[in-house]
Amino acid sequence: MAVKIRLRRMGSRNAAFYRVIIQDSRRAPTGRFIETIGWYDPKQEGNNFSLNLDRADYWLSNGAQPSDTAASLIKKARALPVEQAVSGEVTEQEVPVAAVEAEEAAEEVVAEEATEEKA
Repeated sequence: MAVKIRLRRMGSRNAAFYRVIIQDSRRAPTGRFIETIGWYDPKQEGNNFSLNLDRADYWLSNGAQPSDTAASLIKKARALPVEQAVSGEVTEQEVPVAAVEAEEAAEEVVAEEATEEKA
């Protein structure tokens, strides 16, 4: 199985937000994924990402190929002091509220479009 570490866009237009995911490379980039290991918010100032380095190292040791941006985030996370590095699970509290709201709004739009197509 060829595994990739990718970023999946979750935010709305002009409010980009990404989740760092582990995905089988044979699936579509917007398709099903195996695991979420972090997030990245390019519009946030300062520390704008969170990454579970333990899980990233596990997948890299099993042959996962990171995208350019994912590799950059992994490199930055390794350079952070131990106190700031994330080593546990990525919790919902760590994900910015604006990104969660944008994701929920996008899911509602998709659900509405699906019901309109059926009707």
